[in-house]
Amino acid sequence: QVQLVESGGGLVQPGGSLRLSCAASGSIFSINVMGWYRQAPGKERELVAEITGGGTIIYEEAVKGRFTISRGNAKNTVYLQMNSLKPEDSAVYYCKAKGIRTSSYVPECWGQGTQVTVSS
Repeated sequence: QVQLVESGGGLVQPGGSLRLSCAASGSIFSINVMGWYRQAPGKERELVAEITGGGTIIYEEAVKGRFTISRGNAKNTVYLQMNSLKPEDSAVYYCKAKGIRTSSYVPECWGQGTQVTVSS
C-alpha cells in the first residue's frame, strides 16, 4: 500500500517563506511524477507544480519565480519551496504521485493535505 505524508504547512506573513515536504512510503520501485496541488475554500483543486523522474518541471503561472519544486535523492520525496508568499497562496496543499510502480502498478495517490495560511 502506498501512502503520501506531507509536512511543512503553517501560518506565515506575506512575503515570507515555507517549505513543504512529501514522502511516499510503501514497497515502491519508482514514481513517475510527483507534484503539488492546492485548493482554496470555494475553489477547485489546481496544479501548483509537478516534476517527473527525468526532471521535467511545470509550474502554475501564478507561482513561477516564487516557488521551486524538487525531488529528493531517493526520488520518493518531493519538496516545494515557497518564497514571497501572498495571501492568495493560502490553501490546503496536497501532494500527488502518479505512475507508481510497486509489485503492481498504482496510477495515482494523494496525500492528506497540509494547510498553508498567508496572513498578517
